[in-house]
Amino acid sequence: MERVNVVKRIQVTNPVMIAGWPGMGNVALGAVEYLIKKAGFERFADIELIKPAIIDSVTVNHGMASLPPPPKYSFYYRNKPDIILFEGETQLPGQDGIDLLNKVLDVAMSLKVSRIFTGAAFPLPTGHAEPSEVFAAVNRKELKGLMKGYGVHPMEGGQISGMNGLLLGYAAKRSIDAVCLLATIPHYAISIPNPKASGAIIQTLERVLNFDVNLAELESEIKEMDEKMSAIEERVKDVFPITDEKPELPRKPIVFEKQLPPSVEEKIEILFREARADKTKASTLKKELDRWDLFAKYEDRFLDLFKEHL
Repeated sequence: MERVNVVKRIQVTNPVMIAGWPGMGNVALGAVEYLIKKAGFERFADIELIKPAIIDSVTVNHGMASLPPPPKYSFYYRNKPDIILFEGETQLPGQDGIDLLNKVLDVAMSLKVSRIFTGAAFPLPTGHAEPSEVFAAVNRKELKGLMKGYGVHPMEGGQISGMNGLLLGYAAKRSIDAVCLLATIPHYAISIPNPKASGAIIQTLERVLNFDVNLAELESEIKEMDEKMSAIEERVKDVFPITDEKPELPRKPIVFEKQLPPSVEEKIEILFREARADKTKASTLKKELDRWDLFAKYEDRFLDLFKEHL
């Protein structure tokens, strides 16, 4: 069972909550982290995991490998307007993630939180120079009209994976209003931090919650990332379609059940090595992955080819 450790007693009236975990483009967590730094939030409690989180990698520094520190799950607050902020450093799979969600909701109910906002990325075949547009998914019909009033149109279909999406469903079970703000990002850049999308979510929250955030530092991060994205886009333009058409719905996740013939796996590995040495070979690799309906499985690894030396 998770345990909440309170480090400061607080007083809030009818607060809203903003929650964020890592995800595509680090959109939600990036917004939460920036708000902590720049919007006058103060930490008041942490969630301690009694059962250790599942670790699937080690940290390497100058050739030395070590286990990473335990993930942090912390609550912050500010007054006028009264806002609770939850920062989750990592996603937790399965029942562990559900237990954590319920503990976050326990805190929300104890503070009489009226509404919860979370965030996510909305990958589309657009270029990095396009502004990030924000859509909304809600857990109560009346909230759609509310968000439209702030210029935020509903996400018409698809899925929101991970804890940023699941929170809406579990909040509904407790009759807590919840909204997920989805900011568009280029679909070739899902594994790259996207401060522009995080900024679009922050600006939406400013309008909805009526508070101001100094975005100067974030604008500097956006400018720096735009330069990197330009280089990446130049490399991937022959592999990924980039259009100005209306947004498409996010594709449904692919479930991998078939075992590939060894010859196919071997060919894919050879193509990865060739593409790493010569980026012009990436289109051949992409075609082979698409032929076997495997691109989603290898997507992060494929995109890493274009992030090298940036």
